[in-house]
Amino acid sequence: MPFLPITLEEMKEYGWEQPDFVYIIGDAYIDHPSFGPAIISRVLENFGYKVCIVSQPDINDDKPFKLFGKPRLAFLVCAGNIDSMVDHYSVSKKRRKKDYYTPNGEMGKRPDRALIRYCSKLKELYPDVPVVCGGIEASLRRLNHYDYWDDSVRRSVLLDSHADLLLYGMGEKTIVQVADALDSGLDIKDIIYIRNSVWKTKDKSLLPDDAVWLPSYDEVLADKMNYVKSFQIQYKNTDPFTGKTLIEPYKNIYVVQNPPEFPLSQDEMDATYSLPYMRACHPLIEAKGHVPAIDEVKFSVISNRGCYGGCHFCALTMHQGRIIQSRTKESILEEIKIISKDKDFKGYIHDIGGPTANFYRPACGKQLKHGVCTQRECIGYDPCKNLEVDHSEYLDILKEARKLPGIKKVFVRSGLRYDYIMYDKNPEFFEELIKYHISGQLKVAPEHIADEVLVRMGKPSRGLYDQFVKRYEDLNHKFGMDQYLVPYLMSSHPGSTLNSAIELAEYLRDSGHMPEQVQDFYPTPGTASTCMYYTGIDPFRGDKVYVTKNPHEKAMQRALMQYKLPQNYDLVYEALTKAGRQDLIGFDKKCLIKPRGSKVGYIPPRRGKEIKTGGKK
Repeated sequence: MPFLPITLEEMKEYGWEQPDFVYIIGDAYIDHPSFGPAIISRVLENFGYKVCIVSQPDINDDKPFKLFGKPRLAFLVCAGNIDSMVDHYSVSKKRRKKDYYTPNGEMGKRPDRALIRYCSKLKELYPDVPVVCGGIEASLRRLNHYDYWDDSVRRSVLLDSHADLLLYGMGEKTIVQVADALDSGLDIKDIIYIRNSVWKTKDKSLLPDDAVWLPSYDEVLADKMNYVKSFQIQYKNTDPFTGKTLIEPYKNIYVVQNPPEFPLSQDEMDATYSLPYMRACHPLIEAKGHVPAIDEVKFSVISNRGCYGGCHFCALTMHQGRIIQSRTKESILEEIKIISKDKDFKGYIHDIGGPTANFYRPACGKQLKHGVCTQRECIGYDPCKNLEVDHSEYLDILKEARKLPGIKKVFVRSGLRYDYIMYDKNPEFFEELIKYHISGQLKVAPEHIADEVLVRMGKPSRGLYDQFVKRYEDLNHKFGMDQYLVPYLMSSHPGSTLNSAIELAEYLRDSGHMPEQVQDFYPTPGTASTCMYYTGIDPFRGDKVYVTKNPHEKAMQRALMQYKLPQNYDLVYEALTKAGRQDLIGFDKKCLIKPRGSKVGYIPPRRGKEIKTGGKK
């Protein structure tokens, strides 16, 4: 089965005179199930619809948008696998040098706020043709949201883009319902009943009587507490079983969010991932240069979606929801067999996982019948007493995968929740992970070690992480392994003070870990942490939270995480002095830096070898 058409010649080879849908995407066209447009286009194809792809069109040129002419049903628009502003700018708001979703990693092949620009262009050229937008940029900006780059609250992207309909979350079911409705002759303005969709109207009589009203956009602009209230309502209505229709009023229009779609069954998940993906970049695009984004996923398998981890700086709850949806073992193994036939395959499966690899089943048995709890988190800082911890099915998949012909090694590289591992009373998964599924180093995400920060992050306590590190070291010794632990750490998250950052620096001193890269907290649309950053209020606890927005203080917190670097000396010295921690300036082994005038020396760690644990005795 070939790629879907990206040129008129290819469309003619299919024997089509007119496509049903023209799909505008901000990434290079990669037909792989790790990329949303590939899934949506293949699902539509599977239901008999004709889809043509326009990849990374020049926003200043009308020709790419007119390439296939007027589609029979609608234009579809996706800004890309990553929000275009996150893709283009670092947390310091500096332009990135590389776009991993573009040939040769070239930057500038899509515009800032790509969803708005693409949809507006289509409405300018084809005002009477329906425009349906989706993807991560649409999903997380579907209602009012704080925009870090503007430092302001923006309204629903459905209004700013002039699109007719917005589809949020994972859209396999939704897009087929929309396609069928349009195909039946229904006007796009009448498609107001489909789950996972957001629509707009000036007609108040169309609004459902049982809907929940959000604070108006003007009210949100006028009072940050209304922003908190709006976020709280949105967050509590991300579950398909309990979620209500939400209405966000504007001066002369209403934006209406229908409830989320129900989770895919295992059969539906299997069907989605068994579609005839080419698992590669379209040859005409690859001819322009290699697209780096394919490298990590080409030999990886998605086993699940959704996440109940509750990390407050992550937007997965607002996009994929908290209910885990997984594929059968048979489906996963079949995909691995397909991968093993690739001419470039060397015998290594890079990953079997998802947003959280070891979340293979819902957090508890009630979720698939009654939904998730709206007043409590499944795991977070403190786990729910009803959390069901079981790695057996996931471990069985890993065991069977490594037995397949031609498979030398199966790695787990997507996120692992170390707390979930520690809650498992059966040690088999942890032992098997260390013996067979780590490529020399295990990456985990404690994010911080100060409890006053961790509780704001929705991460478990430092004490549990310390137990995990000890257990990891013990198991490496037990099996005679020489492996490393790489903790991801974050600076300047809401709740983090200079004292918190110093506590983290002391932990790094004691553990011997010196991170090569430091991640500042990045306020992105749709997260609870972004709500804290903008308002100074924790939307879960309702109390005030310390937030640093001062670039200099953020630089000090970041420098403390790399206190040994000579170029950070002045910032670290200033931070310790400002916090009254001069006891950490001196020659004692507990000190972070030496007094001024002393020789400052630093030997960097070996690249990639962060915390060495285990090793043969």
